[in-house]
Amino acid sequence: MKLTRWGIRLPGTQRRTAPAAITAAKPVPAARDGRPGRHETRTAPGAEPAEENHHVAQSDGNDPPDGTGTPHAATDAEFVHGPAVHELLGQVPAPVALVHGADHRVAYVNEAYAALFGPRTPGSPARESLTELAELGLVPLMDQVRRSNTSRTIKSRRVQGARRDSFHTFTCTPVELSAPEGPPVRGVLVFAADVTDQVTSAERLRESEGRQRETAVTLQRSLLPQELEQPDELRVAATYRPGGTETAVGGDWYDVITLGAGRTAVVIGDVMGRGVRAAAVMGQLRTAVRAYARLDMPPHEVVQLLDGLASEIDPTQIATCVYGVHDPSEDTLSYASAGHLPIVVRRPDGTVHRTPGPTGPPLGTGDWVHESAAIPFPPGSSAVLCTDGLVERRDADIDAGLDTMEEALAVAADSPQILCDRLLRALGISDGHDDDVAILAFTRPQPEGADAGLFRAAALDLHGGIEATPRARAFAGGVLSSWRFPDELRDLGVLTASELVANSVVHGKAPMRLRLRRTDRRLIIEVTDGDEHLPRHQQVRLGDETGRGIALVAAVASDWGTRRLPEGGKSVWAEFTLPAAPAP
Repeated sequence: MKLTRWGIRLPGTQRRTAPAAITAAKPVPAARDGRPGRHETRTAPGAEPAEENHHVAQSDGNDPPDGTGTPHAATDAEFVHGPAVHELLGQVPAPVALVHGADHRVAYVNEAYAALFGPRTPGSPARESLTELAELGLVPLMDQVRRSNTSRTIKSRRVQGARRDSFHTFTCTPVELSAPEGPPVRGVLVFAADVTDQVTSAERLRESEGRQRETAVTLQRSLLPQELEQPDELRVAATYRPGGTETAVGGDWYDVITLGAGRTAVVIGDVMGRGVRAAAVMGQLRTAVRAYARLDMPPHEVVQLLDGLASEIDPTQIATCVYGVHDPSEDTLSYASAGHLPIVVRRPDGTVHRTPGPTGPPLGTGDWVHESAAIPFPPGSSAVLCTDGLVERRDADIDAGLDTMEEALAVAADSPQILCDRLLRALGISDGHDDDVAILAFTRPQPEGADAGLFRAAALDLHGGIEATPRARAFAGGVLSSWRFPDELRDLGVLTASELVANSVVHGKAPMRLRLRRTDRRLIIEVTDGDEHLPRHQQVRLGDETGRGIALVAAVASDWGTRRLPEGGKSVWAEFTLPAAPAP
Protein backbone atom coordinates (compact mmCIF):
# COMPACT_ATOMS: atom_id res chain seq x y z
CA MET A 1 0.00 0.00 0.00
CA LYS A 2 1.08 3.60 -0.54
CA LEU A 3 1.03 5.90 2.42
CA THR A 4 0.16 8.69 0.02
CA ARG A 5 -3.01 6.81 -0.95
CA TRP A 6 -4.35 5.87 2.46
CA GLY A 7 -8.03 6.48 2.78
CA ILE A 8 -8.19 5.74 6.52
CA ARG A 9 -9.74 8.24 8.80
CA LEU A 10 -9.35 7.53 12.49
CA PRO A 11 -11.91 8.70 15.06
CA GLY A 12 -11.31 12.34 16.01
CA THR A 13 -9.61 13.34 12.75
CA GLN A 14 -11.10 15.57 10.10
CA ARG A 15 -11.74 14.40 6.59
CA ARG A 16 -9.30 16.02 4.20
CA THR A 17 -10.02 17.19 0.71
CA ALA A 18 -6.84 15.65 -0.68
CA PRO A 19 -4.61 12.77 0.47
CA ALA A 20 -1.49 13.71 2.33
CA ALA A 21 1.79 12.97 0.66
CA ILE A 22 4.89 11.76 2.38
CA THR A 23 7.67 13.47 0.47
CA ALA A 24 11.34 13.98 0.75
CA ALA A 25 12.61 17.40 1.66
CA LYS A 26 14.04 19.66 -1.03
CA PRO A 27 17.08 21.79 -0.11
CA VAL A 28 16.40 25.55 -0.08
CA PRO A 29 19.17 28.04 -1.09
CA ALA A 30 20.78 30.15 1.61
CA ALA A 31 18.94 33.31 2.60
CA ARG A 32 20.18 36.74 1.55
CA ASP A 33 21.19 37.47 5.13
CA GLY A 34 23.82 34.75 4.81
CA ARG A 35 22.12 32.29 7.15
CA PRO A 36 22.20 28.63 6.07
CA GLY A 37 19.34 27.34 4.04
CA ARG A 38 16.78 24.99 5.50
CA HIS A 39 14.93 21.91 4.29
CA GLU A 40 11.48 22.61 3.05
CA THR A 41 9.00 19.79 3.38
CA ARG A 42 6.60 19.63 0.50
CA THR A 43 3.13 18.27 1.08
CA ALA A 44 0.09 17.77 -1.00
CA PRO A 45 -2.49 20.54 -1.25
CA GLY A 46 -4.48 20.90 1.91
CA ALA A 47 -1.87 19.08 4.04
CA GLU A 48 -0.35 20.49 7.18
CA PRO A 49 3.32 21.41 7.10
CA ALA A 50 5.66 18.79 8.56
CA GLU A 51 7.96 19.24 11.50
CA GLU A 52 11.66 19.51 11.01
CA ASN A 53 13.87 16.56 11.79
CA HIS A 54 17.57 16.40 11.00
CA HIS A 55 18.18 12.63 11.51
CA VAL A 56 19.60 11.58 8.14
CA ALA A 57 18.95 8.13 6.75
CA GLN A 58 21.44 6.30 4.58
CA SER A 59 20.56 5.94 0.93
CA ASP A 60 19.30 2.52 -0.14
CA GLY A 61 19.94 3.08 -3.83
CA ASN A 62 16.42 4.18 -4.65
CA ASP A 63 16.78 7.82 -3.57
CA PRO A 64 16.31 10.28 -6.45
CA PRO A 65 18.88 12.90 -7.42
CA ASP A 66 18.18 16.49 -6.56
CA GLY A 67 17.82 19.32 -9.00
CA THR A 68 21.58 19.85 -9.26
CA GLY A 69 22.16 16.40 -10.68
CA THR A 70 23.92 15.10 -7.58
CA PRO A 71 22.45 12.25 -5.54
CA HIS A 72 20.24 13.40 -2.75
CA ALA A 73 19.94 11.31 0.45
CA ALA A 74 16.41 11.78 1.77
CA THR A 75 16.25 11.87 5.52
CA ASP A 76 14.02 9.50 7.50
CA ALA A 77 12.13 12.56 8.66
CA GLU A 78 11.43 13.47 5.06
CA PHE A 79 9.83 10.07 4.56
CA VAL A 80 7.64 10.11 7.63
CA HIS A 81 7.03 13.66 8.82
CA GLY A 82 3.77 14.13 7.01
CA PRO A 83 0.24 14.25 8.29
CA ALA A 84 -0.44 10.74 6.92
CA VAL A 85 2.05 9.20 9.30
CA HIS A 86 1.64 11.40 12.35
CA GLU A 87 -2.11 11.61 12.25
CA LEU A 88 -2.63 7.98 11.34
CA LEU A 89 0.19 5.97 12.91
CA GLY A 90 0.68 8.42 15.75
CA GLN A 91 -2.85 7.82 17.00
CA VAL A 92 -2.69 4.02 16.78
CA PRO A 93 -2.65 2.65 20.35
CA ALA A 94 -0.71 -0.45 19.30
CA PRO A 95 3.07 -0.41 18.74
CA VAL A 96 3.98 0.49 15.15
CA ALA A 97 7.38 0.75 13.49
CA LEU A 98 8.14 1.90 9.95
CA VAL A 99 11.38 0.89 8.23
CA HIS A 100 12.73 1.34 4.72
CA GLY A 101 15.53 0.16 2.53
CA ALA A 102 17.28 -3.17 2.16
CA ASP A 103 18.65 -3.09 5.71
CA HIS A 104 15.37 -1.87 7.15
CA ARG A 105 16.50 1.45 8.53
CA VAL A 106 14.24 2.94 11.14
CA ALA A 107 12.04 5.67 9.70
CA TYR A 108 9.44 6.01 12.43
CA VAL A 109 8.17 4.44 15.64
CA ASN A 110 5.01 5.65 17.35
CA GLU A 111 4.62 6.48 21.01
CA ALA A 112 3.12 3.06 21.84
CA TYR A 113 6.21 1.36 20.40
CA ALA A 114 8.54 3.67 22.30
CA ALA A 115 6.60 3.07 25.51
CA LEU A 116 6.92 -0.69 25.12
CA PHE A 117 10.50 -1.01 23.88
CA GLY A 118 11.96 2.44 24.44
CA PRO A 119 12.73 5.23 21.92
CA ARG A 120 14.59 4.41 18.71
CA THR A 121 17.03 6.45 16.65
CA PRO A 122 15.85 7.08 13.08
CA GLY A 123 18.21 5.96 10.37
CA SER A 124 19.67 2.95 12.22
CA PRO A 125 19.38 -0.53 10.69
CA ALA A 126 16.83 -2.82 12.31
CA ARG A 127 19.45 -5.31 13.47
CA GLU A 128 21.11 -2.54 15.51
CA SER A 129 18.20 -0.40 16.63
CA LEU A 130 15.23 -2.81 16.62
CA THR A 131 17.00 -5.60 18.44
CA GLU A 132 13.76 -6.82 19.95
CA LEU A 133 12.47 -7.58 16.43
CA ALA A 134 15.72 -9.28 15.49
CA GLU A 135 15.49 -11.53 18.57
CA LEU A 136 11.97 -12.52 17.57
CA GLY A 137 13.15 -13.47 14.08
CA LEU A 138 11.26 -10.70 12.33
CA VAL A 139 14.17 -9.38 10.27
CA PRO A 140 14.17 -12.37 7.85
CA LEU A 141 10.39 -12.03 7.70
CA MET A 142 10.72 -8.37 6.83
CA ASP A 143 13.18 -9.31 4.07
CA GLN A 144 10.61 -11.72 2.68
CA VAL A 145 7.84 -9.14 2.88
CA ARG A 146 9.95 -6.56 1.07
CA ARG A 147 10.86 -9.00 -1.71
CA SER A 148 7.44 -10.60 -2.18
CA ASN A 149 5.39 -7.46 -1.53
CA THR A 150 3.08 -9.64 0.58
CA SER A 151 2.11 -9.28 4.21
CA ARG A 152 3.25 -11.86 6.76
CA THR A 153 2.24 -12.49 10.35
CA ILE A 154 3.73 -14.32 13.32
CA LYS A 155 1.45 -15.04 16.24
CA SER A 156 1.74 -14.87 20.01
CA ARG A 157 5.38 -14.08 20.61
CA ARG A 158 6.60 -13.30 24.10
CA VAL A 159 8.40 -9.96 24.20
CA GLN A 160 10.37 -8.38 27.00
CA GLY A 161 9.27 -4.79 27.12
CA ALA A 162 10.59 -1.86 29.07
CA ARG A 163 7.84 -2.26 31.68
CA ARG A 164 6.62 -5.83 31.54
CA ASP A 165 6.69 -9.02 29.54
CA SER A 166 3.78 -9.47 27.19
CA PHE A 167 2.60 -11.40 24.15
CA HIS A 168 2.15 -9.77 20.77
CA THR A 169 1.18 -10.80 17.28
CA PHE A 170 3.35 -9.06 14.68
CA THR A 171 2.16 -8.23 11.17
CA CYS A 172 4.63 -7.00 8.57
CA THR A 173 3.05 -5.12 5.65
CA PRO A 174 4.86 -3.78 2.57
CA VAL A 175 4.57 -0.01 2.03
CA GLU A 176 5.93 2.56 -0.39
CA LEU A 177 7.40 5.80 0.90
CA SER A 178 7.19 8.63 -1.62
CA ALA A 179 9.95 11.20 -2.03
CA PRO A 180 9.59 14.53 -3.90
CA GLU A 181 11.56 13.22 -6.84
CA GLY A 182 12.33 9.80 -8.24
CA PRO A 183 10.68 6.46 -7.63
CA PRO A 184 9.14 5.52 -4.27
CA VAL A 185 11.20 3.69 -1.68
CA ARG A 186 10.12 0.29 -0.44
CA GLY A 187 9.51 -0.09 3.24
CA VAL A 188 7.83 -2.34 5.79
CA LEU A 189 5.23 -1.39 8.35
CA VAL A 190 5.47 -3.50 11.51
CA PHE A 191 2.27 -3.62 13.56
CA ALA A 192 2.22 -5.33 16.97
CA ALA A 193 -1.12 -6.36 18.46
CA ASP A 194 -1.13 -7.09 22.18
CA VAL A 195 -2.62 -10.53 22.75
CA THR A 196 -1.42 -11.02 26.32
CA ASP A 197 -4.95 -11.36 27.71
CA GLN A 198 -5.89 -13.89 25.05
CA VAL A 199 -2.74 -15.94 25.59
CA THR A 200 -3.17 -15.86 29.36
CA SER A 201 -6.81 -16.92 29.06
CA ALA A 202 -5.87 -19.70 26.64
CA GLU A 203 -3.17 -20.97 28.99
CA ARG A 204 -5.59 -20.98 31.90
CA LEU A 205 -8.16 -22.78 29.78
CA ARG A 206 -5.61 -25.38 28.72
CA GLU A 207 -4.55 -25.89 32.32
CA SER A 208 -8.18 -26.28 33.38
CA GLU A 209 -8.90 -28.72 30.56
CA GLY A 210 -5.74 -30.62 31.42
CA ARG A 211 -6.81 -30.99 35.04
CA GLN A 212 -10.30 -32.06 34.01
CA ARG A 213 -8.92 -34.57 31.54
CA GLU A 214 -6.54 -35.93 34.15
CA THR A 215 -9.49 -36.34 36.52
CA ALA A 216 -11.51 -38.10 33.82
CA VAL A 217 -8.65 -40.46 32.95
CA THR A 218 -8.12 -41.20 36.65
CA LEU A 219 -11.82 -42.02 36.98
CA GLN A 220 -11.67 -44.21 33.90
CA ARG A 221 -8.66 -46.14 35.14
CA SER A 222 -10.21 -46.54 38.59
CA LEU A 223 -13.11 -48.38 36.94
CA LEU A 224 -10.66 -50.77 35.28
CA PRO A 225 -8.70 -53.50 37.11
CA GLN A 226 -5.88 -51.94 39.11
CA GLU A 227 -3.86 -55.11 38.74
CA LEU A 228 -4.65 -58.01 36.44
CA GLU A 229 -4.87 -61.49 37.88
CA GLN A 230 -2.07 -63.71 36.60
CA PRO A 231 -3.27 -67.29 36.10
CA ASP A 232 -0.91 -70.21 36.50
CA GLU A 233 -0.81 -71.19 32.85
CA LEU A 234 -1.39 -67.85 31.13
CA ARG A 235 0.64 -64.67 30.89
CA VAL A 236 -1.69 -61.67 30.66
CA ALA A 237 -1.25 -57.94 29.96
CA ALA A 238 -3.61 -55.10 29.09
CA THR A 239 -3.29 -51.54 27.81
CA TYR A 240 -5.75 -48.69 27.91
CA ARG A 241 -5.30 -45.43 25.99
CA PRO A 242 -7.85 -42.63 26.48
CA GLY A 243 -8.88 -41.01 23.23
CA GLY A 244 -8.14 -37.47 22.07
CA THR A 245 -8.06 -34.50 24.39
CA GLU A 246 -11.64 -34.63 25.57
CA THR A 247 -12.37 -34.64 29.28
CA ALA A 248 -15.25 -37.12 29.04
CA VAL A 249 -14.83 -40.64 30.38
CA GLY A 250 -14.85 -43.47 27.86
CA GLY A 251 -16.64 -46.81 28.03
CA ASP A 252 -13.90 -49.36 27.20
CA TRP A 253 -13.24 -52.05 29.80
CA TYR A 254 -11.59 -55.43 30.27
CA ASP A 255 -10.96 -57.97 33.00
CA VAL A 256 -9.26 -61.27 33.82
CA ILE A 257 -10.96 -63.63 36.28
CA THR A 258 -9.54 -66.89 37.62
CA LEU A 259 -12.31 -69.46 37.87
CA GLY A 260 -10.54 -72.24 39.72
CA ALA A 261 -9.31 -75.65 38.57
CA GLY A 262 -6.81 -73.82 36.35
CA ARG A 263 -9.51 -72.18 34.23
CA THR A 264 -9.45 -68.46 33.42
CA ALA A 265 -12.09 -66.07 32.08
CA VAL A 266 -11.10 -63.11 29.90
CA VAL A 267 -13.52 -60.37 28.87
CA ILE A 268 -13.42 -57.10 27.00
CA GLY A 269 -16.26 -54.70 26.22
CA ASP A 270 -17.11 -51.29 24.87
CA VAL A 271 -19.98 -49.02 25.85
CA MET A 272 -20.59 -46.65 22.95
CA GLY A 273 -20.33 -42.95 23.61
CA ARG A 274 -18.56 -40.96 26.28
CA GLY A 275 -19.43 -39.32 29.53
CA VAL A 276 -20.71 -40.25 32.95
CA ARG A 277 -23.56 -42.37 31.62
CA ALA A 278 -21.24 -44.54 29.53
CA ALA A 279 -18.89 -44.90 32.50
CA ALA A 280 -21.77 -45.87 34.79
CA VAL A 281 -22.95 -48.58 32.40
CA MET A 282 -19.40 -49.80 31.92
CA GLY A 283 -18.77 -50.05 35.66
CA GLN A 284 -21.98 -52.01 36.27
CA LEU A 285 -21.30 -54.43 33.42
CA ARG A 286 -17.76 -55.11 34.60
CA THR A 287 -18.95 -55.76 38.15
CA ALA A 288 -21.70 -58.03 36.89
CA VAL A 289 -19.26 -60.02 34.75
CA ARG A 290 -17.15 -60.84 37.79
CA ALA A 291 -20.24 -62.00 39.67
CA TYR A 292 -21.55 -64.10 36.78
CA ALA A 293 -18.10 -65.56 36.12
CA ARG A 294 -17.97 -66.94 39.65
CA LEU A 295 -20.95 -69.09 38.75
CA ASP A 296 -18.62 -70.78 36.24
CA MET A 297 -21.24 -70.97 33.52
CA PRO A 298 -20.57 -71.44 29.78
CA PRO A 299 -19.67 -68.21 27.96
CA HIS A 300 -22.99 -67.84 26.15
CA GLU A 301 -24.90 -68.03 29.44
CA VAL A 302 -22.77 -65.27 30.93
CA VAL A 303 -23.34 -63.09 27.86
CA GLN A 304 -27.05 -63.86 28.04
CA LEU A 305 -27.18 -62.59 31.61
CA LEU A 306 -25.25 -59.46 30.64
CA ASP A 307 -27.69 -58.87 27.80
CA GLY A 308 -30.63 -58.80 30.20
CA LEU A 309 -28.77 -56.60 32.66
CA ALA A 310 -27.78 -54.08 29.98
CA SER A 311 -31.40 -53.65 28.89
CA GLU A 312 -32.37 -52.96 32.49
CA ILE A 313 -29.55 -50.49 33.19
CA ASP A 314 -30.10 -48.24 30.18
CA PRO A 315 -31.86 -49.45 27.01
CA THR A 316 -30.50 -46.43 25.08
CA GLN A 317 -26.85 -47.38 25.60
CA ILE A 318 -25.25 -49.71 23.07
CA ALA A 319 -22.59 -52.04 24.47
CA THR A 320 -20.57 -54.86 22.93
CA CYS A 321 -18.70 -57.63 24.69
CA VAL A 322 -16.75 -60.83 24.11
CA TYR A 323 -16.31 -63.31 26.94
CA GLY A 324 -13.94 -66.26 26.79
CA VAL A 325 -12.83 -69.10 29.07
CA HIS A 326 -9.50 -70.88 28.80
CA ASP A 327 -9.39 -74.48 30.04
CA PRO A 328 -5.84 -75.87 30.17
CA SER A 329 -7.09 -79.38 30.89
CA GLU A 330 -8.90 -79.44 27.55
CA ASP A 331 -6.46 -77.08 25.71
CA THR A 332 -9.41 -75.00 24.53
CA LEU A 333 -10.61 -71.41 24.47
CA SER A 334 -14.39 -71.20 24.48
CA TYR A 335 -16.06 -67.84 23.86
CA ALA A 336 -19.28 -65.97 23.09
CA SER A 337 -19.61 -62.53 21.48
CA ALA A 338 -22.26 -59.85 21.64
CA GLY A 339 -21.56 -57.66 18.63
CA HIS A 340 -17.85 -57.35 19.44
CA LEU A 341 -14.73 -57.71 17.31
CA PRO A 342 -13.40 -61.26 16.90
CA ILE A 343 -10.53 -62.60 18.97
CA VAL A 344 -7.27 -62.75 17.00
CA VAL A 345 -5.34 -65.95 17.77
CA ARG A 346 -1.80 -66.98 16.94
CA ARG A 347 -1.25 -70.74 16.84
CA PRO A 348 1.99 -72.37 17.99
CA ASP A 349 3.04 -72.84 14.33
CA GLY A 350 2.87 -69.05 13.75
CA THR A 351 -0.35 -68.90 11.74
CA VAL A 352 -2.81 -66.19 12.73
CA HIS A 353 -6.59 -66.28 12.40
CA ARG A 354 -9.71 -64.61 13.71
CA THR A 355 -12.17 -66.60 15.73
CA PRO A 356 -15.19 -67.52 13.62
CA GLY A 357 -18.79 -66.86 14.66
CA PRO A 358 -21.30 -67.04 16.10
CA THR A 359 -21.60 -63.34 16.93
CA GLY A 360 -24.84 -62.05 18.37
CA PRO A 361 -26.12 -58.47 18.47
CA PRO A 362 -24.88 -55.94 21.05
CA LEU A 363 -25.95 -56.20 24.65
CA GLY A 364 -29.42 -54.96 25.53
CA THR A 365 -31.43 -56.45 22.65
CA GLY A 366 -33.15 -58.88 25.02
CA ASP A 367 -34.67 -61.57 22.80
CA TRP A 368 -31.49 -62.90 21.15
CA VAL A 369 -30.13 -66.29 22.24
CA HIS A 370 -26.34 -66.22 22.18
CA GLU A 371 -24.17 -69.23 21.43
CA SER A 372 -20.74 -70.43 22.48
CA ALA A 373 -17.91 -71.70 20.30
CA ALA A 374 -14.51 -73.20 21.09
CA ILE A 375 -11.10 -73.28 19.42
CA PRO A 376 -7.91 -75.18 20.33
CA PHE A 377 -5.54 -73.21 22.55
CA PRO A 378 -2.55 -75.43 23.36
CA PRO A 379 0.76 -74.28 24.89
CA GLY A 380 2.55 -71.82 22.61
CA SER A 381 -0.66 -70.03 21.59
CA SER A 382 -1.38 -66.31 21.91
CA ALA A 383 -4.58 -64.29 21.64
CA VAL A 384 -5.59 -60.63 21.57
CA LEU A 385 -8.91 -59.00 22.42
CA CYS A 386 -9.40 -55.32 21.61
CA THR A 387 -11.99 -52.57 21.24
CA ASP A 388 -12.81 -50.93 17.92
CA GLY A 389 -10.71 -47.86 18.69
CA LEU A 390 -7.62 -49.91 17.81
CA VAL A 391 -8.62 -50.95 14.29
CA GLU A 392 -11.46 -48.66 13.16
CA ARG A 393 -10.70 -45.59 11.03
CA ARG A 394 -13.04 -43.14 9.37
CA ASP A 395 -11.21 -43.33 6.06
CA ALA A 396 -10.70 -47.11 5.91
CA ASP A 397 -12.64 -50.32 6.29
CA ILE A 398 -12.39 -52.02 9.67
CA ASP A 399 -11.11 -55.19 7.99
CA ALA A 400 -7.99 -53.28 6.95
CA GLY A 401 -7.27 -52.58 10.60
CA LEU A 402 -7.85 -56.23 11.52
CA ASP A 403 -5.47 -57.29 8.73
CA THR A 404 -2.78 -54.98 10.12
CA MET A 405 -3.43 -56.42 13.56
CA GLU A 406 -2.95 -59.96 12.25
CA GLU A 407 0.31 -59.00 10.55
CA ALA A 408 1.64 -57.53 13.79
CA LEU A 409 0.63 -60.63 15.75
CA ALA A 410 2.22 -62.95 13.18
CA VAL A 411 5.69 -61.90 14.29
CA ALA A 412 7.45 -64.22 16.75
CA ALA A 413 5.48 -64.44 19.98
CA ASP A 414 6.67 -62.19 22.78
CA SER A 415 5.41 -61.30 26.21
CA PRO A 416 1.81 -60.00 26.29
CA GLN A 417 2.94 -56.46 27.17
CA ILE A 418 5.26 -56.38 24.16
CA LEU A 419 2.34 -57.57 22.04
CA CYS A 420 0.22 -54.66 23.28
CA ASP A 421 2.97 -52.13 22.55
CA ARG A 422 3.57 -53.61 19.11
CA LEU A 423 -0.10 -53.38 18.20
CA LEU A 424 -0.25 -49.73 19.28
CA ARG A 425 2.71 -48.91 17.03
CA ALA A 426 1.45 -50.98 14.10
CA LEU A 427 -1.98 -49.33 14.17
CA GLY A 428 -0.54 -45.83 14.66
CA ILE A 429 -2.11 -45.15 18.07
CA SER A 430 -0.71 -41.92 19.51
CA ASP A 431 -1.69 -39.54 22.28
CA GLY A 432 -3.89 -37.61 19.86
CA HIS A 433 -5.94 -40.63 18.79
CA ASP A 434 -9.63 -39.71 18.69
CA ASP A 435 -11.05 -42.85 20.32
CA ASP A 436 -10.41 -44.92 23.42
CA VAL A 437 -8.33 -48.05 22.90
CA ALA A 438 -8.32 -51.13 25.12
CA ILE A 439 -6.18 -54.20 24.42
CA LEU A 440 -6.10 -57.46 26.37
CA ALA A 441 -3.39 -59.91 25.30
CA PHE A 442 -2.59 -63.31 26.77
CA THR A 443 -0.23 -66.14 25.88
CA ARG A 444 0.08 -69.72 27.02
CA PRO A 445 3.80 -70.36 27.29
CA GLN A 446 5.33 -73.71 26.47
CA PRO A 447 7.10 -74.99 29.61
CA GLU A 448 10.73 -75.74 28.89
CA GLY A 449 13.71 -76.92 30.85
CA ALA A 450 13.24 -77.03 34.61
CA ASP A 451 9.76 -75.49 34.32
CA ALA A 452 8.52 -78.42 32.26
CA GLY A 453 8.47 -80.62 35.34
CA LEU A 454 6.28 -78.14 37.21
CA PHE A 455 3.32 -78.57 34.84
CA ARG A 456 1.98 -82.09 34.80
CA ALA A 457 -1.36 -83.84 34.52
CA ALA A 458 -2.74 -87.32 35.04
CA ALA A 459 -6.25 -88.79 34.64
CA LEU A 460 -8.10 -91.99 35.56
CA ASP A 461 -11.46 -93.15 34.15
CA LEU A 462 -13.76 -94.72 36.74
CA HIS A 463 -16.82 -96.92 36.17
CA GLY A 464 -18.42 -96.54 39.59
CA GLY A 465 -19.06 -99.27 42.09
CA ILE A 466 -17.41 -100.04 45.37
CA GLU A 467 -13.98 -100.37 43.76
CA ALA A 468 -13.95 -96.80 42.41
CA THR A 469 -12.89 -95.12 45.65
CA PRO A 470 -9.96 -97.49 46.45
CA ARG A 471 -8.75 -97.21 42.87
CA ALA A 472 -8.89 -93.43 43.02
CA ARG A 473 -7.02 -93.41 46.33
CA ALA A 474 -4.25 -95.64 45.02
CA PHE A 475 -3.94 -93.72 41.77
CA ALA A 476 -3.72 -90.36 43.54
CA GLY A 477 -1.14 -91.64 46.00
CA GLY A 478 1.11 -92.96 43.25
CA VAL A 479 0.87 -89.83 41.10
CA LEU A 480 1.50 -87.43 43.98
CA SER A 481 4.46 -89.49 45.12
CA SER A 482 5.95 -89.40 41.62
CA TRP A 483 5.55 -85.62 41.67
CA ARG A 484 7.60 -85.57 44.89
CA PHE A 485 5.12 -83.69 47.01
CA PRO A 486 5.69 -83.55 50.76
CA ASP A 487 4.00 -86.29 52.76
CA GLU A 488 1.45 -83.91 54.33
CA LEU A 489 0.35 -82.49 50.98
CA ARG A 490 0.27 -85.96 49.44
CA ASP A 491 -1.97 -87.27 52.23
CA LEU A 492 -4.33 -84.31 51.88
CA GLY A 493 -4.46 -84.85 48.13
CA VAL A 494 -5.29 -88.54 48.51
CA LEU A 495 -7.99 -87.73 51.07
CA THR A 496 -9.56 -85.13 48.81
CA ALA A 497 -9.55 -87.43 45.77
CA SER A 498 -11.15 -90.20 47.83
CA GLU A 499 -13.93 -87.93 49.16
CA LEU A 500 -14.74 -86.42 45.77
CA VAL A 501 -14.92 -89.82 44.08
CA ALA A 502 -17.02 -91.25 46.90
CA ASN A 503 -19.44 -88.31 46.60
CA SER A 504 -19.68 -88.90 42.84
CA VAL A 505 -20.33 -92.61 43.33
CA VAL A 506 -23.22 -91.90 45.71
CA HIS A 507 -24.80 -88.86 44.06
CA GLY A 508 -23.57 -89.00 40.46
CA LYS A 509 -23.56 -91.40 37.57
CA ALA A 510 -21.19 -92.75 34.96
CA PRO A 511 -19.01 -91.83 33.23
CA MET A 512 -16.72 -90.68 36.02
CA ARG A 513 -13.19 -89.40 35.77
CA LEU A 514 -10.48 -88.31 38.21
CA ARG A 515 -7.96 -85.72 37.05
CA LEU A 516 -4.87 -84.51 38.86
CA ARG A 517 -3.06 -81.46 37.65
CA ARG A 518 -0.19 -79.47 39.01
CA THR A 519 1.24 -76.10 38.10
CA ASP A 520 4.11 -74.14 39.53
CA ARG A 521 1.73 -72.78 42.18
CA ARG A 522 -1.18 -75.20 42.68
CA LEU A 523 -2.28 -78.80 42.92
CA ILE A 524 -5.73 -79.33 41.35
CA ILE A 525 -7.91 -82.38 41.96
CA GLU A 526 -11.05 -82.67 39.82
CA VAL A 527 -13.76 -85.32 39.50
CA THR A 528 -16.36 -85.29 36.72
CA ASP A 529 -19.47 -87.42 36.25
CA GLY A 530 -22.62 -87.52 34.13
CA ASP A 531 -25.06 -86.06 36.69
CA GLU A 532 -25.83 -82.33 36.56
CA HIS A 533 -26.86 -81.96 40.19
CA LEU A 534 -24.30 -79.71 41.85
CA PRO A 535 -23.33 -80.49 45.45
CA ARG A 536 -23.49 -77.72 48.02
CA HIS A 537 -21.49 -76.99 51.09
CA GLN A 538 -23.97 -77.54 53.92
CA GLN A 539 -23.64 -77.12 57.63
CA VAL A 540 -23.23 -80.65 59.01
CA ARG A 541 -24.98 -81.46 62.26
CA LEU A 542 -23.95 -84.11 64.71
CA GLY A 543 -26.54 -86.64 63.59
CA ASP A 544 -26.26 -86.08 59.82
CA GLU A 545 -25.09 -89.05 57.75
CA THR A 546 -24.50 -87.16 54.50
CA GLY A 547 -22.76 -83.97 53.44
CA ARG A 548 -19.57 -84.63 55.37
CA GLY A 549 -17.45 -85.27 52.26
CA ILE A 550 -17.82 -81.79 50.74
CA ALA A 551 -17.48 -80.19 54.17
CA LEU A 552 -14.23 -82.06 54.69
CA VAL A 553 -12.91 -81.04 51.28
CA ALA A 554 -13.79 -77.40 51.92
CA ALA A 555 -11.96 -77.57 55.26
CA VAL A 556 -8.64 -78.99 54.00
CA ALA A 557 -8.41 -77.43 50.52
CA SER A 558 -7.37 -73.87 49.67
CA ASP A 559 -10.43 -73.54 47.42
CA TRP A 560 -13.10 -75.70 45.86
CA GLY A 561 -16.00 -75.32 43.44
CA THR A 562 -18.45 -76.91 41.04
CA ARG A 563 -19.65 -76.30 37.51
CA ARG A 564 -21.81 -77.88 34.86
CA LEU A 565 -20.09 -79.23 31.79
CA PRO A 566 -21.11 -78.04 28.28
CA GLU A 567 -21.58 -81.64 27.13
CA GLY A 568 -23.65 -82.49 30.21
CA GLY A 569 -22.71 -83.59 33.69
CA LYS A 570 -20.74 -81.72 36.31
CA SER A 571 -17.29 -81.12 37.66
CA VAL A 572 -16.28 -80.85 41.32
CA TRP A 573 -12.78 -79.62 42.04
CA ALA A 574 -10.44 -78.63 44.85
CA GLU A 575 -7.15 -76.73 44.90
CA PHE A 576 -4.14 -76.72 47.17
CA THR A 577 -1.68 -73.84 47.11
CA LEU A 578 1.92 -74.95 46.94
CA PRO A 579 4.14 -73.11 49.41
CA ALA A 580 7.10 -73.43 47.07
CA ALA A 581 7.69 -75.17 43.77
CA PRO A 582 9.35 -78.51 44.59
CA ALA A 583 12.10 -79.89 42.44
CA PRO A 584 10.80 -82.10 39.63
